[in-house]
Amino acid sequence: MTDTRRTIPSDQAVPPLFAGIDLGGTNIKIGLVDDRGALLGYQSVPTEIHEGPEAGARRMADVVRQIADGAGIGMANVARVGLATPGTMDIPAGRLIKPVNLPGWNDFPIRDRVSHHCGRPVTYANDADAAAYGEFWLGAGREMHSLVMLTLGTGVGGGIIIGDLSIAGEHSHGSELGHIIIDIGPNARMCGCGQTGHLEAYCSATAVVRRTEEALQAGRASSLSAAIAGGAELTALLIDQHAEREDPLAVEIVDETARLLGIGIVTLLHTVDPSGVLIGGAMTFGREGSPVGRKFIERIRQEVRRRALPVVAAAARINYAELGSDAGFFGAAGLARADFHRKPE
Repeated sequence: MTDTRRTIPSDQAVPPLFAGIDLGGTNIKIGLVDDRGALLGYQSVPTEIHEGPEAGARRMADVVRQIADGAGIGMANVARVGLATPGTMDIPAGRLIKPVNLPGWNDFPIRDRVSHHCGRPVTYANDADAAAYGEFWLGAGREMHSLVMLTLGTGVGGGIIIGDLSIAGEHSHGSELGHIIIDIGPNARMCGCGQTGHLEAYCSATAVVRRTEEALQAGRASSLSAAIAGGAELTALLIDQHAEREDPLAVEIVDETARLLGIGIVTLLHTVDPSGVLIGGAMTFGREGSPVGRKFIERIRQEVRRRALPVVAAAARINYAELGSDAGFFGAAGLARADFHRKPE
């Protein structure tokens, strides 16, 4: 993972400057970058959902201002702000609709309120799309012209970048890659969205835990049973740890997750034909630094080679993302930068 938090002094910055805000249910991550993506300052603050969306919009603006002042820049030198949020949204209108992770923030004009408090124009995006753009601009996709990114966590998020465009779709819900269908059978698993057979129902951390629970309840032998009996919580991380110890069930669960993810990626490759596919999020099994992580990504590649058109499979680069949880605020700033250069204020 690259050293994304290293900052530069303001006299080394290449203007114009852009702020990126990644709004989450627990924390808000905010960074100020120059035109190359070099970081001038960063803060993470609690979201404080209970205070409501207007207070949240004000807090975001206050932190952007603090970072700019701390860098010796001042708000007047911030050309544009990028804002990335989770949940359902209307991007052209700049509104949150019904964000699950932000209860009580429904139908809120967040883009315009953040712009009001910042006094700067704001570019608005889905958080997974912003993370994909961050990787495209500064991370593992920086040598690519187009990419698809999948983020594996509680759910499965995604983003599609072609050229310098993030594909948000006509109704703000393009790139919902966790909801492509990989199983149409009568016993297809139920996704959290209420539909069956979706990629998220098989390859999210939630789904990995559920599949493991079912196997244990069916009587499968595993070192996980003793760990759980000893008080450990069954999580994707625990499954990863036991896969590292070569527990057969844990190894099987990780391998099957990679196989199913590969099936979904084939559909995306045939739809988009990108330069590459990146895998990010919290559930990456140690990435290349771990034997399990290396086997996981190679198993995905193997399934893609087996199922995709040969010319597509041969050209596709499938790798882990690099920026980790910083991808969102970098990507939000990058999308603001792209907007600025397309239509300077």
